[in-house]
Amino acid sequence: MEMTFRWFGSGHDTVTLSQIRQIPGVTGVITTLYDKMPGEIWTEEEIHGLKKEIELEGLHIAGIESVNIHDDIKTGSGKRDLYIDNYIKTLEALGREDIHMVCYNFMPVFDWTRTELARVRPDGSTVMAYNQKTVDAMIPEKMFDSISGDMNGSVMPGWEPERMAHIKELFAQYKDVTEEDLFNNLKYFLEKIMPVCDRYDINMAIHPDDPAWSVFGLPRIAISKENLIRITKLVDNVHNGITFCTGSYGSSIANNLVETIWALKGRIHFGHVRNLKFNSPDDFEEAAHLSSDGDFDMYEIMKALHDSGFDGPIRPDHGRMIWGEVAMPGYGLYDRALGATYLNGLWEAIDKGK
Repeated sequence: MEMTFRWFGSGHDTVTLSQIRQIPGVTGVITTLYDKMPGEIWTEEEIHGLKKEIELEGLHIAGIESVNIHDDIKTGSGKRDLYIDNYIKTLEALGREDIHMVCYNFMPVFDWTRTELARVRPDGSTVMAYNQKTVDAMIPEKMFDSISGDMNGSVMPGWEPERMAHIKELFAQYKDVTEEDLFNNLKYFLEKIMPVCDRYDINMAIHPDDPAWSVFGLPRIAISKENLIRITKLVDNVHNGITFCTGSYGSSIANNLVETIWALKGRIHFGHVRNLKFNSPDDFEEAAHLSSDGDFDMYEIMKALHDSGFDGPIRPDHGRMIWGEVAMPGYGLYDRALGATYLNGLWEAIDKGK
């Protein structure tokens, strides 16, 4: 296991590489070319520049999150073959730069959904939260407007203004797309890219849908143990794997986190580990990583990853806003640094206990 930290790049992230370097046990970053739109080719020169910037600070790129999938690929329409060819060119450039893990998602329209970005918790910290009744009462096109004021001046992944400006067209594009269509279109995409993944040893790690159920009637497939197993079997290749995100997958109380880790043994290529606090099955808020602050047993989660042989990168996922920090919601320095140290401590104890 390697402990990592997400970094959005110079000019986009309030957290610096030198700060990340000072977090005990963190050796790599999970990063991206944040200015790239879905479907664009990443050049080797751009990737090399990003890689060199990170290495000059004593870190390395442990993986990319994300090379975003164009909607024509997800819907199986329009220019999907052109965009898949572009994706393959990007994977080849990443492979030549010795980068071997790509986290991506196959969610329609919204990459993730929250109804609040700054819910105040009893300790005075603020967190992102979700309430289904709020979503049910909302006009989908107004979703961005409802949270944009709480982004602290940041551009949040999946909620880029350029993308949100075409929200009506996006909903129209997915109007007749079913869950089965998404499975078929994902299979088509994976079949096309797996040869280059084999050539460069690139692990593709699909991220669970967030939350793990349909929102605004849009189809979602990465929502359950059965569906994640099915995804790994669409193209039964070790490079076709999963990002195990406890907060996204665990948003459904029907999902057993530890059981699913074991069911996906050998196919989890990346871990997002965080905690949630449920007020009801459809109202949850993000918590500190510490087990007792939420409803997940973080020890058992880390133990299952450890004992099942997971050896990829892990990063602390969304943190609270604490100590007066102003940053992209969920992506400040302080609480995620605490989370990384806590998760490293759990791993060390589990490892020595063996």
